[in-house]
Parts: sequence; structure tokens; C-alpha cells
Amino acid sequence: MKRRLLLGFVLACASVDASDLDSVVRAKIAGFKGQVSLAAKNLQTGERYGLNAEDPVRTASTIKLAIMIECFAEAVDGKLDLNEKLKLAPEEKVSGSGILQEMSDNDEFPIRDMIDLMIVLSDNTATNLILNRLGGDAVNARMEQLGLKQTRAMRKILGDRNDLKPFPSGITREGARPENKKFGIGRTSPSEMLLLIEKIYRGEMVSKSASEQMMTILKRQRDHNGMGRDMKDVDVANKTGALDALRADVGVIYSKKGPIAMAIYVDGMPETDWTPDNPGELLIARLSEILVEGLTNSPSSRPAQ
Repeated sequence: MKRRLLLGFVLACASVDASDLDSVVRAKIAGFKGQVSLAAKNLQTGERYGLNAEDPVRTASTIKLAIMIECFAEAVDGKLDLNEKLKLAPEEKVSGSGILQEMSDNDEFPIRDMIDLMIVLSDNTATNLILNRLGGDAVNARMEQLGLKQTRAMRKILGDRNDLKPFPSGITREGARPENKKFGIGRTSPSEMLLLIEKIYRGEMVSKSASEQMMTILKRQRDHNGMGRDMKDVDVANKTGALDALRADVGVIYSKKGPIAMAIYVDGMPETDWTPDNPGELLIARLSEILVEGLTNSPSSRPAQ
């Protein structure tokens, strides 16, 4: 509680605008034990900011954003019925985030519900069942079609299923390349994730209706330990990702001064901490506030006098 009160006091006493945004961001991450990459954009003014924004990064669960996009694209193309049911075979259950691993063996769920679980609860088993149906290579082909060179799904999620490794049926062509093994389930860059979330926001991803449905799902996402964590009375539509040494957050903060899209990746943290106060989560929370402040206080984002 004291930390949050102090944070609010600092924000109230200091204003960040675009002219010093870079220096404020760099000062905030100075001394942080890990690598930080981010991209952000004011969706009203078009003003942008990036730090290592083109660098390839491990996606963790933010790759589920690309998988969701492929689901809706195939539905529009007539290749996929979102009401089609997928069977929860016991051998498909994996540990980690989600609830399906606790459900009864061989229960069936419609794909649209699987998408919800994949995003809202970041359900790993739901993700794998969807990838079984689509194929990770289809996700990657869609990203290539969109002009994205970094964003690729590498494989299904293993969890702690050592008996499944190396899980050849779940590895994509990209994932089979030795140089991509280090990325785990996916690779992207902050700038490419920023593009994906902006297109969804603007109704330009797949179709206006599909984009609206995807944005609605993202608004129901339940992990709010990162971006927008300490901001009051704002809506956030986002997808998070977490590994032992990584925290990531991609989404839109609907600030009172306008919507700000961002993709923030923090990796290489030396200590594993799965509490809400993981240093990466706290850094993402603070950076998201700095980005909103900086990208809404520039002259181009202020109303004419």
C-alpha cells in the first residue's frame, strides 16, 4: 500500500511529455537486472516511442494473440467453424496457466470458448488444442501475409510434461530451426506486436466484426499485474506473457487523454519470482504509466487553445 501511495504521489508531482520521454524511460530502467524492449503509440495522434523495438524477443503467452487472429481469419475464410467442438483428451493436458487441465477427460468445448480461455485465462491446454486444429504453420503463414517477419509460433506448450519432449507433432517449421530453439513457444518484436494490437483496435484485423470480438475478449483478460496496474478508472485490453525470467504485456490502455497501445517485454531477470510483485511486473506497470503520460502530453496531442 505504501508503495502505491508513493507512486501516485510521484506521478502527481511530475509530468512527462514527449520531449523527455526517452530520458525518463531510460532513467527508469537504469540498473534494472534484465533486458527491456518496448514500443508504444498514441492511437489518436500517431505519436510513437520505441526502445529496442525491432529486437527479436521471446513471446511467452503473447503469441496467443497471433493464434487468436488465425482463428478468426479462418472463420471468415470458411475454413473454421468457431462452434466446432474440440475434445479434451487427457494426453493433451499441460500444466501452467488455465483451467482445462482440471476438467474431466474427454469433455468437449467449442472453439470460441477455447479462444476465450486461451486469452482470458491464458489457458495452455486450450492453446494446444487450438494449435492441433489449426497447425502452427498456418499461424505463421498468416503473420507472413500481414508482412510480419519476426512474429512466429514455434511449438505447442509443454508445461512440465517431460514425456512429451521434444513433442515433434507440435513443432512448426520455424520451430524446427536450431537457431529458434531459444525462443521457446514463440518469437516476435515489440514493434510487430504493437502493429497487431493497433490493427485489432482500428477494426482492420480480419474484419471489423472479428476485430471487435477480439478486442472484447482482450478486455476480459484477467491478469492485471502489469500495464495499467496502478492507473485508476481506465480500461485495459491486453494479453500478458510470463516465464521464469520474463514478463510481457501487449495491449491498449484507454486513458482519459486517449488510447495508448503498447508492447513491453522484460527478459533476462536473474531470479524467479511468481508473485504479483515480480520486478518485471512492477517495471511494466511503471513504464506503462510513463508511456501514457509522455504520449498524451506532447504538443501534438493537446487540444488547440
